Amino acid sequence: MRQFRFQIRQSFKSAADHIGEFGEFFFLYYLHRKVISASHLFEKNKNRLVKFFMMKRGRYNRPFLHLTTMGVLMLGVLIAPYLADTYPIFASSASANLDFENSESEKESITVGENVFATEISEKPRSEVLNYTVQKGDTISSIARKFKVSEETVKWENDLSSDTISVGDSVKILPVTGLIHKVSKGDTVYTIAKKYDTEAQKIVDFPFNEFANPETFSLVEGQMVVVPDGIKPSEQPTYVRPRQTYVATGPVTITASGFTWPLRGGISQFASWYHMALDITSNVGTPVVAAHNGRVSSINVGSWDGGYGTNVRVESSDGFQSLYAHMSSVNVSPGDTVIAGKTVVGWVGMTGRTTGPHLHFEIRRGGALVNPLSFLQ
Repeated sequence: MRQFRFQIRQSFKSAADHIGEFGEFFFLYYLHRKVISASHLFEKNKNRLVKFFMMKRGRYNRPFLHLTTMGVLMLGVLIAPYLADTYPIFASSASANLDFENSESEKESITVGENVFATEISEKPRSEVLNYTVQKGDTISSIARKFKVSEETVKWENDLSSDTISVGDSVKILPVTGLIHKVSKGDTVYTIAKKYDTEAQKIVDFPFNEFANPETFSLVEGQMVVVPDGIKPSEQPTYVRPRQTYVATGPVTITASGFTWPLRGGISQFASWYHMALDITSNVGTPVVAAHNGRVSSINVGSWDGGYGTNVRVESSDGFQSLYAHMSSVNVSPGDTVIAGKTVVGWVGMTGRTTGPHLHFEIRRGGALVNPLSFLQ
């Protein structure tokens, strides 16, 4: 019996020794090889990863910020009981604030109008190409009107040579009138604009176009760029763009709403849902005058300032605010009073997010952006 038990113990010991040898082989040899293979694979493809993230940077900013904010809030919820128990001052101050708010609510209530959150920008921004299924009664024309793009945009994006579509067809709809361009090696916003007979500034101003460097508008090969108001090259000899020819007449008679043109020049870009402003072209150094009576609320000189560059903001007593951006320099200081059509606020330049000399002119009413043209005519 003892001999039998001894033999069993020896068998288990021998098996354990074999398992140990196998474990050593697995961890020291097999996994080692896998780590080295993964490292080689990463080195081989890291350039593609870098290019991918350069193309997509900016697109993931919002999700990243949202996740970070949620993480901070969750951390606060988890440690709040500990802080309240350990440091009573937190609990007492919180209850004091709550009591103060309750007492104030008993004293006074605030009633707001039903339109308090109303804005004059009704169009919903859309960044992606939409796949629309053709319904009964749809035509190219009706679909274009529905999504506020041109009929040619619908045709060009879907390679349609006629107006014939059928119920159930899937039609790609761009977010704006124009085309989408896949960036090739050597492409710039200027060469793309020339190719599609549009303005480089429109490509830059479209908020969902991304650039490897926002200040130089550099592009990454392979990325997709929306070209607002672009015309398909093969259609350019025959396609007649319904252009709006409009010239800013310069400081003239004050309109009934109290505005005048801030300078004389050509309008290179009108107001749209993604660019609620007027771009007025003129030579660098052209004086820019106040378009409305008011007081200078702020100035910015020499910094990016969200793409506005050197700019002046003017507040008026009647609830209007005006902005003069991309200037070379300013001629006023915060607190100065300006007179419509007379006070020079600065000079045309090329600062900030701009591809050429022009004035970016905005009007806000009650804090909401409005179309400046309706106040200048």
